[in-house]
Amino acid sequence: MQVQPYLSFEGRCEEALEFYKKAIGAQVEVMMRFKDAPADGGMSGDGCAGPMPPADKIMHSSFKVGDSVVMATDGMTSGKPDFKGISLALSVKDDAGAKRMFDALSNGGAVMQPLMKTFFASSFGMVADKFGVCWMVVTAP
Repeated sequence: MQVQPYLSFEGRCEEALEFYKKAIGAQVEVMMRFKDAPADGGMSGDGCAGPMPPADKIMHSSFKVGDSVVMATDGMTSGKPDFKGISLALSVKDDAGAKRMFDALSNGGAVMQPLMKTFFASSFGMVADKFGVCWMVVTAP
C-alpha cells in the first residue's frame, strides 16, 4: 500500500509541471488531457461535478521527484487551487542542494520559514510556491 499526493492546480497544472521540472528536477511520467479520454470512458459534463473542463487541460498526470511519485490534475479548472493543511516534505541530501531547491521553489512564492540550521536538520525551511503548494525542504544533519 502507498499514499501518494494528488494535487489539483485548477487550471494551472501544465505550468506547475514545467515549474517543478526546473525547480526540483521533476520528471513527468504521465500526462493525459481531457481530450484524450475515450468518448465512452465514463467522463461526462453533467451531474454534481459540473461541465467538463476544456479539452486541452490536464485530466491526470504523474511526476517523479527523486523516488517519490506525485500526481496532479487541472481539476475542474476553477482557477482557485487550495492547498491548506498539507505540506510536501522534500528531503535533500546536502545543504547546497537544499538551498538551490528552496530558492527555486521560493521564486514567485512566499517564504514561511527561511532556510536555516536547526537542532534537527543542517538545513530546514518552509515555502509556499507560486501555486500555493507548501514545501518543507530539509537536509538531515
